[in-house]
Amino acid sequence: MTKEPKKGNALALLPIGIFLILFLGTGIATQDFYRMPVLVAFLIAATVALLLNPKEKMQTKLEIFCKGAGESNIILMCMIFLLAGAFSNVAKSMGAVESTVQLSLSILPTHLLVAGLFIIACFISISMGTSVGTITALTPIGLGIAQETGMPIALVIGAIIGGGMFGDNLSMISDTTIAAVRTQGCELKDKFKTNFLIVLPAAIITIIILTVLTSKYQGSMKGVYTYSFIQVVPYIAVLVGALIGVNVFVLLAGGTVFAGLIGMFNGSFDFFGFMQAAGDGMMGMEDLAMLSIVIGGTLALIKYNGGIDFLLNSIKKCIRSKKGAEFGIAALVSVVDLCTANNTIAIVMAGPLAKDIAEEYDIDPRRTASLLDIFSSCWQGMIPYGAQILAAAGLAAVSPMELLPYIYYPMLMGICGLLAIAFGFPNFKRK
Repeated sequence: MTKEPKKGNALALLPIGIFLILFLGTGIATQDFYRMPVLVAFLIAATVALLLNPKEKMQTKLEIFCKGAGESNIILMCMIFLLAGAFSNVAKSMGAVESTVQLSLSILPTHLLVAGLFIIACFISISMGTSVGTITALTPIGLGIAQETGMPIALVIGAIIGGGMFGDNLSMISDTTIAAVRTQGCELKDKFKTNFLIVLPAAIITIIILTVLTSKYQGSMKGVYTYSFIQVVPYIAVLVGALIGVNVFVLLAGGTVFAGLIGMFNGSFDFFGFMQAAGDGMMGMEDLAMLSIVIGGTLALIKYNGGIDFLLNSIKKCIRSKKGAEFGIAALVSVVDLCTANNTIAIVMAGPLAKDIAEEYDIDPRRTASLLDIFSSCWQGMIPYGAQILAAAGLAAVSPMELLPYIYYPMLMGICGLLAIAFGFPNFKRK
């Protein structure tokens, strides 16, 4: 006999509504979507979740919250966030970012300035695991290229934003990749392979578009670029290690130690400087780790009160097939990202519900993780109030709206994601 699905309770979703009103409402009212601290907004939402269902004892609800917050995947994800922060900051402190930028610029083809800059941004972002860091490092260089060649500033900066989102979506140490993999229960390398096959056409088309649009401009980069290849090696080692399936803890811990040894060898810091850099990197991930814990506890209460069942039933009414379920997952994470302006938070929030839908319709976890990351990243790269466009616009002294027509890669990434769902590509045998 088929088990009758639970109808759920719409009121249980009130905490999410409160969060969106606080975060999105404050952003619209103040024209600053970072005015309301997201952790504070979610703590208030968690309080509302605890106050719902008054018939239940508060102690029972607190236990449910704590079990959800301490769920193994949540804690494991937090640990990975901390290790990723340590590696990223130690590598940056010992000069890896600067050397990577200088090495990339030294091999930049003079006749493919902007397309080459896009490729460089792809490489740097996939190495660093951060789109904002890549955009911040390369925007001043892109501004110089635009001024020297007469190219539209928005076109050049748009290429950098696109390259930054490429790595944010694919990097082994990106918080979005980690969140997508941990919420869906698959391996980093498997998600990377699936994701890469989907977005590769978008990157190739972007390169072609940039090459055609800038072919009429003449100019070359001037200056001598100095770099140390050994400082780039930790990034390459982490990327290769992830692709061959090295355990993520071993990979990030080993990469941090390797980068630290190089830094001590070249005099970037001493042993205690290495420890400080690792600690600072972990502290930089502290807010994200705490946010994941609070979200985990809040979602556990929402699920207990029937909110997840209500959402599942509502979404299922619009779903008639496995393909429809994939479109539903894409729409779910897209809406959350548009509301929160943070693709990592969007994945952490939408991930558990996406996993339930995927299990119901037998969707491979690798594919679900890829869809979550692709659609959250494509919107994150296009919303004018997101950190990526705001950072680039601020450094280039242009309006965020001026950049939107030139954000080619995120747009194409979203299109490729929709085509991948429509045509069922790639189609792997389920593990």
